[in-house]
Amino acid sequence: MSGPREPRVPILMYHAVAKAPNDATRALSVTPEAFSEQMALLSGSGFSPIGTADLARGWRTSGPLPERPVLVTFDDGYEGVHRHALPVLAEHGFAATLFVSTGWLRGEHDTGGGLDEMLGWDQVRELAAHGVEIGGHSHTHPQLDQLSDDALRFELLRCREIITAELGARPASFAYPYGYSSRRVRGIVREAGFAQALAVGNALARRRQGPYALRRVTVRRGTGIEEFEGLVEGRSIARTFARDRALTKGYAMVRRVRQVRRKAIRSRV
Repeated sequence: MSGPREPRVPILMYHAVAKAPNDATRALSVTPEAFSEQMALLSGSGFSPIGTADLARGWRTSGPLPERPVLVTFDDGYEGVHRHALPVLAEHGFAATLFVSTGWLRGEHDTGGGLDEMLGWDQVRELAAHGVEIGGHSHTHPQLDQLSDDALRFELLRCREIITAELGARPASFAYPYGYSSRRVRGIVREAGFAQALAVGNALARRRQGPYALRRVTVRRGTGIEEFEGLVEGRSIARTFARDRALTKGYAMVRRVRQVRRKAIRSRV
């Protein structure tokens, strides 16, 4: 006799929420109206949004989770998360997680890499005060698996240090820039003090993926409400993201070749 089916949890990955995003962020943005409609669907369908740390803690300890858990996550730190998303989240009483690239946010730590209008730290603090979990997303948003160990540790520790200083609490959760990781990256993320980390993968999250490789599904400007409903219900995900997965596999091969070449060059020096 087979055991109970392992629960699958939709972890939604958002970026910008904006009326008029720039070209760099348009594809991975959603309009404020679409975000509001999507959150209303979650509420009406009985989903219970929780934080990233809450899900990982529940799975790590076999603790209870609410009925129909779902995660609402935002990457990078775009200003529209505060302007447009926060009022909707507050209206429904929803938890969420914001993963910030600390060098992209406005303020003294800004390295100038932000792709559009970014949050300032006062806004991040207000989001945290409203129950939004603040997680790390590196300092300058590089491709982590392409970095040396020292450079990788700097990106992680600098990000953690800034968040801790600005908010008074260490971030527990991390999201990989570009969604990529490797065994080496995951190990160093753990060493840096993060208790769990999210990839992309465009699949529902399962406990067996492990706390450092939980998968998310991408919500973008072209995601209509029927497609969105299919994503959170776990329907047609493979078909929806078939092209994305093919591109990801091809790019992963390119990245492996680059890593081999860099190792060969270093060995000659």
